[in-house]
Amino acid sequence: MDPADGLLYAGESGAQLTWMDVKIGDWVVTPRTGKPVEINALWYNALCILADFAERLAESGDEYRTLARRVAQSFSRFWNGTTKCCFDVIAGPQGDDPALRPNQLIAVSLPNSPLSPVQQCAIVDACQRELLFSWGLLSLSPQHLDFIGTYGGDQTTRDAAYHQGTGWSWLIGPFVSAHLKVYRDPEKALAFLLPFEQHLSQHGLGTISEIFDGNPPHTPRGCFAQAWGVAEVLRAWDQIRNFNESPKNLENQKT
Repeated sequence: MDPADGLLYAGESGAQLTWMDVKIGDWVVTPRTGKPVEINALWYNALCILADFAERLAESGDEYRTLARRVAQSFSRFWNGTTKCCFDVIAGPQGDDPALRPNQLIAVSLPNSPLSPVQQCAIVDACQRELLFSWGLLSLSPQHLDFIGTYGGDQTTRDAAYHQGTGWSWLIGPFVSAHLKVYRDPEKALAFLLPFEQHLSQHGLGTISEIFDGNPPHTPRGCFAQAWGVAEVLRAWDQIRNFNESPKNLENQKT
């Protein structure tokens, strides 16, 4: 933890961080050295949960709440007023990284978010506009100079594209959760999952592929039965179902 602002930082030369962890020889394709947006969103969410646990156990949660407020205040540095979404990493060796990636959706989808409702909505809209495709989200905006739209060739070529535009099925989960949270429209949220019904009979029978080409027609690639892709589709579907069945929402439907 950076004692100056309470945010988490990591990284050094030659080290790959977070789930975007490809390393080819000595080349770290997406090093993300500094303060990654989703790591600090998870940190804030964890502090809020710890405070809640402490209070449920009749103990003081003040230490956690105080630090959570500090992290939330510092998290404002992630907001890019020019693009109206979050920097992917701040305080890196080259400064703040403005690349549009899906990691910031995690900062929206978590139960405790350090972002304002207006910021959350802007992030969902930006990711839907530039990253969403039928079976997940792209790992980098097609507008970025480093975007690679095809996952193919030898291992070095494939690995170089892995997080530079390749689409990932698991990312549909955070997107659907974020969309449901912002728009509170379960019917629309469910529509984002419906294309997977077709996919279940296309590549790996009854299961979901790990990745897809970033360019249309988004050909399935990689592992044909990916656990976290399957898990996130099921989790998002269950979240929508529970949203529909909650007493508060059932009452709203009646009125």
